[in-house]
Amino acid sequence: MHVHPLERWSHGHVFLGASHRRNERRTRLVIALTLAMMVGEVAGGLWFGSMALLADGWHMATHAGALAITAAAYAFARRHAQNDRYSFGTGKVGDLAGFTSALLLAVVALWIGIESAARFFSAHAIRFDEALLVAVLGLVVNLVSAFLLGPEEHEHDHEHEHGHAHPHADHNLRSAHLHVLADALTSVFAIAALLAGKLFGLNWMDPLCGLVGALVILRWSVVLLRDTGAVLLDVSPDPELAQRVRARLEVGDERVTDLHLWRVGPGHYAAIVALVSDEALAPEAYKARLEGLAGLAHVTVEVNPCPGVARTAP
Repeated sequence: MHVHPLERWSHGHVFLGASHRRNERRTRLVIALTLAMMVGEVAGGLWFGSMALLADGWHMATHAGALAITAAAYAFARRHAQNDRYSFGTGKVGDLAGFTSALLLAVVALWIGIESAARFFSAHAIRFDEALLVAVLGLVVNLVSAFLLGPEEHEHDHEHEHGHAHPHADHNLRSAHLHVLADALTSVFAIAALLAGKLFGLNWMDPLCGLVGALVILRWSVVLLRDTGAVLLDVSPDPELAQRVRARLEVGDERVTDLHLWRVGPGHYAAIVALVSDEALAPEAYKARLEGLAGLAHVTVEVNPCPGVARTAP
């Protein structure tokens, strides 16, 4: 088979996550579950008079929208993966969707907090038995959804090798997972509040649990905003990887003078490296030294021959 000489110098820019299609299918299934439970909880909260249950239902409504963004991001990234308009592929579309979902999560938390605070000053009659039934069913749906969207075992371990910044995480799936975990949390608080009201007459627990849930959800949204924002701003994702790049390239008198390392998709990194050397080799020789570094998918090397300079470099 004849291969054009230029083809050996070209490469693709598809930087999607390893489980992209599987995660897309899982997200669609969870959207269907969330929409069904959302209708039940909103109707139950209005009919039975529970703020905690109503907050959980509307919370699920916004999460259904956020999950729709997640599914749309997966579809867009997959369909445009080969589009030359995207210089480094569409791997970051999921991070953009995750950032958007985090903003929605923060808005939901604020709304729940405001509504819960207002309920302290305006008591409402609550039909506890019916509300509890809907809340428990909501919790079951949320737990099933969280299981479906949970990271695979090897993905989970790989993330924690590098600390809490999740440099290899699929932030699109992670945002969806956080949304359903937030749903599960508000369901737990709703059940606790309804039980406290039913058994001990502590109706004020209903808005209090709403406030506590809002604070926890707000914290989750801030963490997700921080992590996805770092990817969108091309913050260096993994200091250890940068150190390994330098260690492999700085041999003898060769020195790295400039290194840019950023994430272009889940588990995929790009690097631009400038070197100075007394006796410069071809760029391909330096690229060969970086082969085998996990996740390093796109490497550009600039070599500057400067006799005597490398020996005096700091």
